[in-house]
Amino acid sequence: MPILLFLLDTSASMNQRTYLGTTYLDVAKGAVEVFMKLRARDPASRGDRYMLVTFDDPPYGVKAGWKENHATFMCELKNLQASGLTTLGHALRTAFDLLNLNRLISGIDNYGQGRNPFFLEPSVIITITDGNKLTHSSGVPDELHLPLNSPLAGSELTKEPFRWDQRLFALVLRLPGAATPDTEQLGSVPTDESAITQMCEVTGGRSYCVRTQRMLNQCLESLVQKVQSGVVINFEKTGPDPPLVGDGDPVECVKHDTQPWHSCHKLIYVRPNLKTGVPVGHWPIPESFWPDQNSPSLPPRSAHPVVRFSCVDCEPMVIDKLPFDKYELEPSPLTQYILERKSPHMCWQVFVNSSGKLNDLGQPFGYLKASTTLTCVNLFVMPYNYPVLLPLLDDLFKVHKLKPNLKWRQAFEMYLKTMPPYFFSPLKKALRMMGATNLIADTMDCGLSYSVISHLKKLSQQAKMESDRLIVSVGKKAPQEPGIKVKNHSSSLSLAHRQDFKQLLQGITGEGPLRLVDINFKEFAGFQIALLNKDLKPQAYRNAYDIPRRNLLDQLTRMRSNLLRTSQKLIRGQDEDYLHSIPVAQMGNYQEYLKMMPSPLREIDPDQPKRLHTFGNPFKQDKKGMMIDEADEFVAGPQNKKRGNSIDANSSTTMKRRRSMSPLLRRPQTPPASTNHVVAEKTPVEVQEQQNPLKPIPQHIGRTQVILNVPQSLLEDPYADPAALETIFIAPLDGSQAELRSQVIKEVRKPGRNYEAILGLLQQVKGPVNVQRYFIQHAIKEAVR
Repeated sequence: MPILLFLLDTSASMNQRTYLGTTYLDVAKGAVEVFMKLRARDPASRGDRYMLVTFDDPPYGVKAGWKENHATFMCELKNLQASGLTTLGHALRTAFDLLNLNRLISGIDNYGQGRNPFFLEPSVIITITDGNKLTHSSGVPDELHLPLNSPLAGSELTKEPFRWDQRLFALVLRLPGAATPDTEQLGSVPTDESAITQMCEVTGGRSYCVRTQRMLNQCLESLVQKVQSGVVINFEKTGPDPPLVGDGDPVECVKHDTQPWHSCHKLIYVRPNLKTGVPVGHWPIPESFWPDQNSPSLPPRSAHPVVRFSCVDCEPMVIDKLPFDKYELEPSPLTQYILERKSPHMCWQVFVNSSGKLNDLGQPFGYLKASTTLTCVNLFVMPYNYPVLLPLLDDLFKVHKLKPNLKWRQAFEMYLKTMPPYFFSPLKKALRMMGATNLIADTMDCGLSYSVISHLKKLSQQAKMESDRLIVSVGKKAPQEPGIKVKNHSSSLSLAHRQDFKQLLQGITGEGPLRLVDINFKEFAGFQIALLNKDLKPQAYRNAYDIPRRNLLDQLTRMRSNLLRTSQKLIRGQDEDYLHSIPVAQMGNYQEYLKMMPSPLREIDPDQPKRLHTFGNPFKQDKKGMMIDEADEFVAGPQNKKRGNSIDANSSTTMKRRRSMSPLLRRPQTPPASTNHVVAEKTPVEVQEQQNPLKPIPQHIGRTQVILNVPQSLLEDPYADPAALETIFIAPLDGSQAELRSQVIKEVRKPGRNYEAILGLLQQVKGPVNVQRYFIQHAIKEAVR
């Protein structure tokens, strides 16, 4: 999972304009977005983690860290502003501390136990700055200095603030303010001469001097290729140079001549496993010291291990079933020199100084070898002092048949004494894979003292507390510096005290001409217009039938003005659809919504299952791994797989859940003994012969008039089943009838058993019979909603 950390310069100098018409900060924001689009083309980018750090004072410089999502990253990127100092050293230290926050907790560095290349967290830091002078509160320094007094726990275990899987790249913007010449030369982008260039080279990265937009795009494409999984190692030559390979006699090179391939600071690629996607390895790179059980502390290690290679040609050694690790070297002068020798069947052994118990150079732990096709150079990591171990293991399987004699055991014991103790565990695992067990005793320790082990555990706990503290502080705004408050002694009258306040109010609402010169909109930020009639509710712009007749013309004018937006009024009408519309970029950002919500109260019953804040359904509960939704209650009964008209009409109505707003119209728990059914196909004469007389009610559906039989008992009994009622369509009601209908609905919605008020309002209904029945049916339907 590569980590891409963008360190953006937010100093005041980033506000200067370029020949493109935009500021340096705008160019930096666009560069980040272009990089992310280019990176998204690679399928491996699905596991990328993006972080954003600025030049603000810590901890406010961390805008997006370990817990922030992609939407937060983009929002913070767009809201960056350039105002501050060029504190590059402090910002770099903040970025490195952010990356190293969890390393001590996870034990990825494996202090004192060897360096495992397959334990890595590849990180690429991309700094975008204008390359101006470094500034901080105490002055203008000439060199880049990273503060070493870091409060991060465990930082004293490594000499440098970075690690071997973290590389720094810098895009130094040198875009001029005037137009660039048309004759732009294409080629490699040169490095910049600013103070950050040396820091980039130390970490294994580089800087780019960007002068045009085309060069910036070229640098971004190059940076996308730099996102590789690997670690940086210092390769240094030891001993004499190899003899020259050519047509003439071999001649040794002079030892004092330094060639570029003698010392290389390059990356080795650690490829992930194709099946699991995680790098897999067996053997560590030795430490530069011999572990001592009596030592109370660990010596600090350098970020990049120094691996020395001997130019003596040796044959590569390998036996069956013994695992080894193979890493490809990044192209460098060293790889070019090895490939030019065209000796794919020979290798050069590699060492680590002071790794052995007696020898200063130590014993070989692997070798450098060109591939058989001469396309790359690989680093093979083997067990420590493998030239002694491999013949012993070969004799164990081929000669002794896994039954070693005393002489072999003595030789094996002598080998174990010269091997660092932290190789015991991987060697025991490798022998188990080969089928040889019980060769190494279980009492073999790791070589660290008890005080060192307890100190590492204490540092891990401190790092966990520091991680929690920093994660909580991310996103907090820096406190504003208290300035001098100046009282405004303006002699102008307030807006509310002006004589032409009504004219100004009409201009704001769009009913009159707007005079922008006379209005100070910042005077009343939360100013609201109150209504004298409290019963008057805001009207929606879509239903014209709820508007009284006397207000139709005024409402029509407001609707036309709000739709066409012809006037320059400041108050815009909003309907229900507009209130629930949000931009597409903000859809799904449920985390921001949770931040605005107040903290929930504790549960009354602690034994109840806790609610899960799941997007889309915040009321979903954790019922011991079994998610139950309200929709499951509808399908709890037996399923009817038949389709078409075979489904009973009454079954669909009984499946629906009804919620009564008023206790007055709640249905009883026991159903009635007899049920009245609606018969739509019988004639009125046949209906009158039944036990319960039915009265025909005309209903208009489209242009056809049909007769539906509605029982009289349904109109009189409030507990009747409303499913038997059919909808009655009547002409739009006039003003008085519409007001009466709203009063009936209001009384029905009130809790309680105040029947007299509802019945009194229904007795005031005037008009034909179908209108009276419409009011009764409308009240019943409103009660069972």
